[in-house]
Amino acid sequence: MIYSFTGQPHAGKTTLAKHLKNVLEFNNPEKKVFIIDGDDLRRILNNKDYSDAGRRDNISKAYAIARFLHKDEENDVILAVVSPFRDLREDLKLDNNVVEVYVHTTDIRGRENFHVGNYEEPLIDFLSIDTSGVDEMTSMNELLEKIQQKHKENGN
Repeated sequence: MIYSFTGQPHAGKTTLAKHLKNVLEFNNPEKKVFIIDGDDLRRILNNKDYSDAGRRDNISKAYAIARFLHKDEENDVILAVVSPFRDLREDLKLDNNVVEVYVHTTDIRGRENFHVGNYEEPLIDFLSIDTSGVDEMTSMNELLEKIQQKHKENGN
């Protein structure tokens, strides 16, 4: 499974991704779980281009890595990437077993300097996690409930 966390910077994507990784590893210790974090990927690729083209390039590389690790290596992959472009997220969902998680908040968490002005919120087939005014574990429990419900609906 690929779990694709999307949303504005500082909404809680990486925090929830790390918690989910721990849960998935605990529930199935034989299966490898990888996190691809957008900030880490930018440092690895030395990509400081925040233009639309630079963002698309970075996101496309993250998705290519996720596809390889999931399909070719049969691992669970967790993406924690702002990924502001709906078309790229929808393309990822077309040919993969993907759960899109839209993480958002109204809390100010230092994101006023990093807000992505052209972020396109998801419209269909996603889980919404509002981290406003709640602690990490409350958000995580909500996420786990929604993932479990989605798996039931999909017959997994």
